[in-house]
Amino acid sequence: MSDLIFQPTDLASKRTEFLDAARRGEARLRDKDGTSLVMLPESKLRLLETLTKWGGAYMRLASLLRRPELPRASELGDLAWLRSFGREDLQEFTDELHDSLVAAEADGDTAVLDECVNAWRITARQLEDPLRRSVLLGAHDPENYVEVSPPDDAP
Repeated sequence: MSDLIFQPTDLASKRTEFLDAARRGEARLRDKDGTSLVMLPESKLRLLETLTKWGGAYMRLASLLRRPELPRASELGDLAWLRSFGREDLQEFTDELHDSLVAAEADGDTAVLDECVNAWRITARQLEDPLRRSVLLGAHDPENYVEVSPPDDAP
């Protein structure tokens, strides 16, 4: 971040310089009472908010998984959608979440993080249904499957 600090009076005379600095994420303004304000692109703010949210979720889940018992839905809080997973899956999600947080921060883009969370949410929804859960997690015996013939050409 730049050492340049703008004053409120600079907003009229140096507004272009201030906005250029803001586009680079380096516009600092010292208010009359000494408060330091920072102006940055909204996309940067959203990135920081998302990384903060999921970084906190990662730390909470990692902490819960250090205990011998599985976390309860009330302990998971806004991650309660993970309640259908067992310990091994929760650990795998935590590892993937960590990797995607690192990648999102490095990329300056949350796409990889959004994709990771969305894929796990979809899987969690599928596991909530008992029939789908049994299909997804049940044993698969090749004898239960038969080859299907192509349909007859019917008019």
